[in-house]
Amino acid sequence: MAYNSANLTRLAGGSGVNLWHYTSADAIGTVKASGYFTGEAVNMMRARDVIICVDTATPTTYVASVLSNNGTTINTSQGVQVAETD
Repeated sequence: MAYNSANLTRLAGGSGVNLWHYTSADAIGTVKASGYFTGEAVNMMRARDVIICVDTATPTTYVASVLSNNGTTINTSQGVQVAETD
């Protein structure tokens, strides 16, 4: 699958940093790949922004950050998996 802008939501922001939520059936490795976020996301996301990535197929949740955005490509960190156990 590919990036779907309808699944990206800005939750909060302040002091130049935004918190995003992204939900997809794509594997987390695909979502974290450089260049996954395209189109309008390139104009909205900035370096140091934080993304909560939810893989609905697995299900798995990761928290990642935007490492860079050169105006055409967004590069995200590998992120940290959120434990979803009791």
